[in-house]
Amino acid sequence: MNTIKYIFLFIFVFQLNAQKSDFSTITFEKADRIALEYKNEKLTNLPELAYKLTSDLTTDVERFRAIFKWVCSNVANDYYLYSKNMRKRQRYKNDSVRLKDWNDEFKKVIFQKLRRNNRTICTGYAYLIKELANLANIDCEIVHGFAKTSTINIETLDVPNHSWNAVKLSGKWYLCDPTWASGIPDPESAQFEFQFNDGFFLSDPNIFAVNHFPVDEKWSLLNDDQPSFNTFLDAPIIYNKAYTYFSNHNAPKKLHTDIRKNEHVIFKLQLLKSVKKEDVNLLIDTTFTSKKIHPESISIKDQSLTIDYTFDTTGYYDVHLYVKDDLISTYTVEVNK
Repeated sequence: MNTIKYIFLFIFVFQLNAQKSDFSTITFEKADRIALEYKNEKLTNLPELAYKLTSDLTTDVERFRAIFKWVCSNVANDYYLYSKNMRKRQRYKNDSVRLKDWNDEFKKVIFQKLRRNNRTICTGYAYLIKELANLANIDCEIVHGFAKTSTINIETLDVPNHSWNAVKLSGKWYLCDPTWASGIPDPESAQFEFQFNDGFFLSDPNIFAVNHFPVDEKWSLLNDDQPSFNTFLDAPIIYNKAYTYFSNHNAPKKLHTDIRKNEHVIFKLQLLKSVKKEDVNLLIDTTFTSKKIHPESISIKDQSLTIDYTFDTTGYYDVHLYVKDDLISTYTVEVNK
């Protein structure tokens, strides 16, 4: 019995820490080069594309990397399609028959756009990753759920609005988000800029959970540490660049903090790579002012970045954390007497 408990505990801990650093000895240079060699390849023959991307690679993680890199570098995020889908899903959310009819109809549109124009939304990205991975004999699943960005109104976040992937490599499940890894859509112009973000490839489940909430809780990969939906909604806003610097966001736990004058607010994040103290800044906005400051109390210890900041004036503040020129996270702080 003790042996069984030990094995279970080992598997639990082993799975909990599934992230890209498990493959620190692999550079992915060859996989990325192959993905680049087949740039602009058509989607008319997925088995052939999967073979071209993976046949010269020796490990599953490299094969999956080539697939992920290719998809994120060749398929554009269609913001117009996304916004149209969300409007319809909100409209029909209380009518299961019309919602199903819309979903069935829209799936055809998504895959037509994907195949013909290399444009899609999150569902198409997740589908393509899964299909190509499965063709390469790699277990991969589509995960449906909720996602938070700075533009999402959480008051209306009552139906799933995002899809991503879980992939099994070396006996462990990992998370990735090809939609957010691929680049940045402009909501106003509906134009898309390819800008690969490596942080969404085999992301640490801890930071992933700050702005991803799966419908099926097992895909959080956090086991008993799965946050509640309300905890997810209350969490701070983190941005895509956070994934390139950090593996977890520890504090504050909520977007909004109420404090009294001269009280401290602790900002704490777990580092993924080295950060210099002088590169860390806070942008503090009020209704009338905006100032960027370098906090005096910053510590970096045991791969953890901690900022201790005191608000000495009453008011309502928007606080934005930056590393260099990269926006990492946003909070609101109300300071009372």
